[in-house]
Amino acid sequence: MKNINVLIITLLIGSFYGCKVNKENTQPKSSEQEVKVSASSSIKMVSFSLEPKSDSNVTGDVTFTQTNGTVSMNATLTGLTPGEHAVHIHEKADCSAADATSTGGHWNPTFAPHGAWGSSEGYHKGDIGNFMADENGNGIINFSTNEWCIGCGDDTKDIAGKAIIVHQGVDDFITQPTGAAGGRISCAGIIQ
Repeated sequence: MKNINVLIITLLIGSFYGCKVNKENTQPKSSEQEVKVSASSSIKMVSFSLEPKSDSNVTGDVTFTQTNGTVSMNATLTGLTPGEHAVHIHEKADCSAADATSTGGHWNPTFAPHGAWGSSEGYHKGDIGNFMADENGNGIINFSTNEWCIGCGDDTKDIAGKAIIVHQGVDDFITQPTGAAGGRISCAGIIQ
């Protein structure tokens, strides 16, 4: 519902200013992913579904929205074990391996140490952190930063071509380079 509201607002803004939406950019790229760009290109959106990995049942929907230089990640997940889980952006949008190791390591374009997002001691651009799954195995992730972009071409900011990985365990923000977050239980490529 949130995606529909953002899209409606985007279309209304474009209509108000007399702009036409580029139909090529609003057509779904696949059944599991959509890319929407407003006529002014000030709002970009990428939506996709997470697939289970490592014999889990973890699925979900993720949307990245870029507005005025800030990227927001909103995700809903199901099939988790109750409790805390880590989520990271990994290097490659390749979820082909059964355990999602085909995505490579954490996305770390600045070669910083692993850590909690915003830590003065450093953190990977992919170190999103931990989130909670309720007693029914459902989780919600809401995260925003101006340190990312969608398809901008800046190697230190661009999340396009990377992957979202949900881990079985908790990120301890200390263990290098992974945070000892455990197996990769859900995966999706961030593909425009």
